[in-house]
Amino acid sequence: MKCIRAAVVTVSDTRSLEDDISGNELVKLITAADIEIAIRRSTTDDLSEIRDLLASLCDRQDLDLIITTGGTGFSPRDNTPEATFAVIEREAPGIAEAIRRETAGSTPLAMLSRAVCGIRGSTLIVNLPGSPKAVAECFNVISGVLSHAVTLMRGNQPH
Repeated sequence: MKCIRAAVVTVSDTRSLEDDISGNELVKLITAADIEIAIRRSTTDDLSEIRDLLASLCDRQDLDLIITTGGTGFSPRDNTPEATFAVIEREAPGIAEAIRRETAGSTPLAMLSRAVCGIRGSTLIVNLPGSPKAVAECFNVISGVLSHAVTLMRGNQPH
């Protein structure tokens, strides 16, 4: 199978790529899973900025996966789920459900995550929370299915 190419997007009004500990953790985890980091970006919590960035990344057609970190909670500026819903063509609710189910045992606040996952074209978008600990816990839940998901989105049959 051809290498999975991913983008990491940090959503935050207060962090930049220079002090992005959650994004750094996510890059480390993705790289360890043998996924290529093709792009790394940050954006504010502004709904239209997140939406436009996600759409432009998906429309490049050379990315298989976009993982966001941040903006998934209850705060008024947490707009990542709404921006993701505005961009995706098909929801992948089982991924977000699995993340919440598996992490709620160790972190009861996981039930407050509004993260969503879905597909635009042939790109999977996965929202993760903004803390480094949550990024690690959530990515560990999904890392084993990403290759299979990408294979299916590419129109190939898994072996």
